Formats: sequence, C-alpha cells, structure tokens
Amino acid sequence: MKLRYLFLLLLSWGATAAAQTLEECQQAAERNYPLIRQYDLIRQTADLTVANIQRGWLPQISASAQATYQSDVTSWPSEMRALMNQMGVDLKGLRKDQYRVGIDVQQSLYDGGAIRSQKEVARRQADVQTAETEANIYNVRARVNEMYFALLLTDEQIRLNRDLQKLLEGNEQKLQTMFRHGTAAEGDYKSVRAERLSAVQRLTDLEAQRQTLARMLSVFCGIEVKAAQKPIPDSPPALPCREGAECSELQSSPFAKVTAPSLQGRAGGGSVGGDSSHPTLLAFDAQQRLTDAQERALDAALKPRLSLFASGFYGYPGYNLFEDMMRHRWSLNGMIGARLSWNIGALYTRKQDKAKLQVQRQLTETSRDVFLFNNRLERLQEDENIQRYRRLMADDEEIISLRRSVRRSAESKLAHGIIDVNELVKEINAENAAQVQKSIHEIEMLREIHKLKLTTNN
Repeated sequence: MKLRYLFLLLLSWGATAAAQTLEECQQAAERNYPLIRQYDLIRQTADLTVANIQRGWLPQISASAQATYQSDVTSWPSEMRALMNQMGVDLKGLRKDQYRVGIDVQQSLYDGGAIRSQKEVARRQADVQTAETEANIYNVRARVNEMYFALLLTDEQIRLNRDLQKLLEGNEQKLQTMFRHGTAAEGDYKSVRAERLSAVQRLTDLEAQRQTLARMLSVFCGIEVKAAQKPIPDSPPALPCREGAECSELQSSPFAKVTAPSLQGRAGGGSVGGDSSHPTLLAFDAQQRLTDAQERALDAALKPRLSLFASGFYGYPGYNLFEDMMRHRWSLNGMIGARLSWNIGALYTRKQDKAKLQVQRQLTETSRDVFLFNNRLERLQEDENIQRYRRLMADDEEIISLRRSVRRSAESKLAHGIIDVNELVKEINAENAAQVQKSIHEIEMLREIHKLKLTTNN
C-alpha cells in the first residue's frame, strides 16, 4: 500500500513538473536560459563599482621614496663663508645628493559632486546592461513559441493521421469481406491496404518529428514537456462568415475564443501595445538616463575641490635649510594644511564632450525610431495574417462537411459498384487534407496571435 501511494505521488509530481501551457514553457525557458545568470553578475559588478567609488571619501595615503642629484644647491655667500672660516666655523652648505622617504595623506572635504555623479553613472550603466539583458531574454519567448506551436501542429497531424488510418482500415475490412464474397476485386482490397500502410509510414515519420520537437523544447525549457495545450483566451470574438456558410461549429471551436491584442495607432502610431513597456524601449530609456548622468558628471568636473592634507618625510635636506647646511644629517619633517584646487583644464574639452553626449542621444533616438518603425510593420503584418486565417477558417468547417459527404457517397457508390476504389481513396485523402488544412489554419492563427502579443508586449 505504501509503495502504491509513493508511486502515485511520483506520478503526480512528474505531471506537475511537466510544463503543459505556453506560459509555463516561456517562464521555464527564461529561468533555464544561461543569460539569466547575467542579472546577478551585473548587480554584483555595480555594487562593487559603487563601493569602490564611495571609498573616494576615505583618506588617500601615498608613500614615496626618492634620491636626487642636483646641478646646484642653496649655499652660503662666499663673503660669509670666508668670514666664518676666519672665526673657525666651517659652513659646508647643502650637498648635491639629496634623499627623502615620506608619506602624504589627503582627505577630501568637497569634490563638487564628482563622487556622487560617478556613482550615478555606474548605476545607470548597470541599468543599461540589465535592460539589454531583459530584451535578449524576451526574445527567448519567440523561440519557445516556434517550437511550441510546431509541436501543437504535429500533434494535430498525428491525430488526423490516426483518424485517416481508422477510416481506411474500416474500408479495408469492408473490401476484404466483399472480396471473400466475390463482390469486390482483390486489387481494390490491396489498393486500400497499401494506402493505409502509407498512412502508417507517415505516422511513424510524424511521431519521430514530435519526439524531436518535444525533446528540443524540453531541453530549451529545462523541464520535461510531455504535452502541449492549445491556448484558449476568454472573450470570444465574432469571426467573419461568408454568406451561406455554416459557421456554428467554427464559432463554438476553442480557437474562436482567441483574440488578438489591440493595436493602438495601427495605421501609423508609434506606441507598442499602447505604452512603452517593451523591453527594447526600456533599454533605450536606460541609455538616455545614462547619457544624462554622464552630462551631470561633466558639470561636476568643473567645480572646485577642497581638501585637507598632511605630509611628512625623513631625509636630507629638511625644512630647516640653515641647520642642514651646517650639519649633513637626516631629519624628520612634517606639514599640514588645506588645499583648494580648480581644474580649469576641463574647459578645454567640455564643448566636445557635450557634443558627443548629444550625438549619443540622437543615436539612441534613431535606434528607437527604427525599432518602432519595424515593430509597427511587424504588427501590421501579424494582424493581417490573423485576419487572413480567420477568413480561411470561416470556410474550413463547411469544406470538411462537404468532403465528408462526398466521401460517404463514394463509399456507397463503391459498395454498389458504380465507382472503383481509386475514386474512394481520392475522396478519403481529400477529406483528410481538408481536416489538415483546418488544423494548420487554427495553429497558424494561434501562432500569429502570440507573435503579435510578443511584438506589442501585451
């Protein structure tokens, strides 16, 4: 009993883990896509960069050591040296070889907003990278859609192939009975049997295709995809029917409930899905905010800096030159103070830097306009495709009904010896082809609707 319960639990867990709907596959594919790891890497890089910039407020300490040899040094006047020599005092003067080992400390008090602007630029750069990653991951959904709807179409073709085999097998059995009773030729029986075996071969090929598609989709999503479910939105639209066509079956079909996203500005509007939430547009917005932050950093570079400093060294000569001119020895020396600096050199390139940022803005806006232009064309094409498939689907049910009626009539005629078996096989294949076309129209319309949803980010 416990083993049976465990077995049922494992089965239910496996059914839950397998993605069945398109949305589940899309979400699983986004989680499984290797690029998803880039989000955390971008965040870590931004945090480290901002932390390093923030350390600009810490005291800046530098150590140095130098040894020099000078062509001339400060010395006593010759008259004074002569006078002091007469008094028995030897004034050596400074030596030409000089040495020092020191430490300099500087503490910034005011930087004109340079550190703040640098941190903002670092964050905006991370925002741009994140937005570009989001746009790339968004394209993963399109790849999932292609495989998912290909799997749906293959499933429909397998179902219709099995229906065809049942139909052929039924006629094959009838012809076999008729052949045994001498009312049908052996060639008629063999012809239908050969057609059924051909359908079996096509089924083998379709099942191999389905296995490949399911495996590819499972690997791409990172979970096992056992079966694909047709998307069924809520509100059913009124599908167009031609005059005299029977559309009751079409209106009751699950595919009649599929509605296309609304197209605002269909004739020439620039919006995507009525707003600017498309990941690609958000990437353009992030790029513009980065440019604004870089411009503020240029303004901060022109402001003065105020800092405290302390400097100390051990060496020769020190600050007391008179003492060092009389005694050649190393000494400790120190200095503290405040410094106000203003880098006027930033004005040399300010105009060109501003012009470069303006060009960057124009490039971003041009890229945005190109995207909106292409996006608008894609929306128009996809919407027209949806309308085209709807118009085709308006006649599919009637065509199938007529083909089914003709096939049944052919079966009756064959039973009475009016036509040969080739005519019956022709009508059976025609009915199956009409059913396949209906499935293709349904799946292709669904595919176009979900392409339109991706295009409009709806």
